[in-house]
Amino acid sequence: MNEHEAESTQQAAFGIQGLDDILAGGLERDRVYLLEGAPGTGKTTAAMGFLLEGARLGEGALYITLSETEHELRSTARSHGWSMQGVDIFELVPPESLLDEQQQQSLLYSSDLELGETTRMIFEAVETHRPRRVVIDSLSEIRLLAQSSLRYRRQVLALKHYFAKHGATVLLLDDLTTDVNDKTVHSVAHGVVQLQELAPEYGAERRRVRVIKYRGRRFRGGYHDFTIKTGGLEIYPRIVASEHRQSFDRTVVSSGVSELDALLGGGVERGSSALILGPAGTGKSLFALNFAVAAVKRGERAALFIFDEELGLLFDRTREMGIDLEAMQTAGQLIIEQIDAAELSPGEFAARVRDCVTKQQIQTVVIDSLNGYQAAMPQEQFLVLHIHELLQYLNRQGASTFLTVAQHGLVGEMKAPVDVTYLADTVILLRYFEAVGNVRRAVSVIKKRSGRHEKTIREFEIGDGGLSLGEPLVGFQGVLRGVPNFVGQGSGLLGEPSA
Repeated sequence: MNEHEAESTQQAAFGIQGLDDILAGGLERDRVYLLEGAPGTGKTTAAMGFLLEGARLGEGALYITLSETEHELRSTARSHGWSMQGVDIFELVPPESLLDEQQQQSLLYSSDLELGETTRMIFEAVETHRPRRVVIDSLSEIRLLAQSSLRYRRQVLALKHYFAKHGATVLLLDDLTTDVNDKTVHSVAHGVVQLQELAPEYGAERRRVRVIKYRGRRFRGGYHDFTIKTGGLEIYPRIVASEHRQSFDRTVVSSGVSELDALLGGGVERGSSALILGPAGTGKSLFALNFAVAAVKRGERAALFIFDEELGLLFDRTREMGIDLEAMQTAGQLIIEQIDAAELSPGEFAARVRDCVTKQQIQTVVIDSLNGYQAAMPQEQFLVLHIHELLQYLNRQGASTFLTVAQHGLVGEMKAPVDVTYLADTVILLRYFEAVGNVRRAVSVIKKRSGRHEKTIREFEIGDGGLSLGEPLVGFQGVLRGVPNFVGQGSGLLGEPSA
């Protein structure tokens, strides 16, 4: 194998980390690829990143533009902090003779002349610069000049064969403004990457990418969220939990509250997930926070992802209970992120959680709450699948995950906006109940996959010292319904005499 053949077997990295992950390393060299998407989806930015990566590696890079001017392209590059050094830009404009109506041929269609002239100018630019990476922007102009599907296909095939002889990896851009049903290039190109932009009823636009086709190669299928930020595209590959597994000790972790640990049969197993259910105000966040604070006290690091509560209010509220979350955050023991569901896609959120576990060695993760998470992904059936993959990933990384869900109602029958109880390894149920003229709170563990747990119901209170649990309520029936019957001899209630 000669030097050129050896080089051709290597991959041309796209230069966008998430996209290279989806493409299993990048693009196979000396092939023609299609990058398609409506205007505003980020095609030009992605194409620039592709060429800049080539320039960084010392490869010749050429941007052939039929739709934007060189000034516009350089202005776009500057907005991302790029200099475009090492990238040649060839602005393909029609010759003046074709713009002058008096000099246009009357016996031949002007489109015939323009198409031939356009192709000739593309070939001349490639012969001049001898690039290893080429971007042609955009195919819509060539499609309009071709006027028929047959001529358009022949033109694309001619470009493909020409570039194959010259050893260049080519990215064809298509803005889908002419005929979105024309799949001519799909059959010709070696691979097809599609960018999409979605506009929700409220909140920021959502963008996603999908690899439609990649001949002879495995890739990560499905849709992957991405954003356009200063510096280019940031793509968040969809998590596939089965690809991530590592060994760890499945020890039992404590909540820091002995009575809660007793209710849980000693605590929660590391590498498992716990769901805390209950109506608003029952203390779901505080239960989850106890596990995070206990982890910090053990010398570990924890992460809180807060959807619902303003951080300043959370800091003040927990400080009154003797828990200084702000100090833990300042010391680097606790990572706290306020999540705006209207601005953040589920894929980006999952990427943030993943980075905490892999890059910052976080072993305890709190997501408060899934109601806010659902706001970021309204389609319930997809939310469940998304949560499943995220929890499986965290479990296999040895992280303990605590999620809260606010149920509708205060007493009696409760309903959750989404049923994820079957996904969690442990389910902790919180309830209000009425007794002795007061509204009280009760907690029970209704599910635990690993090990035994108490089947009792305990009353709990939230005071200046934080969370405190009482002895099992053995004198009541119907506590979880909200209006219990007293059947025992001693109430067993907190603050009430036992006999």
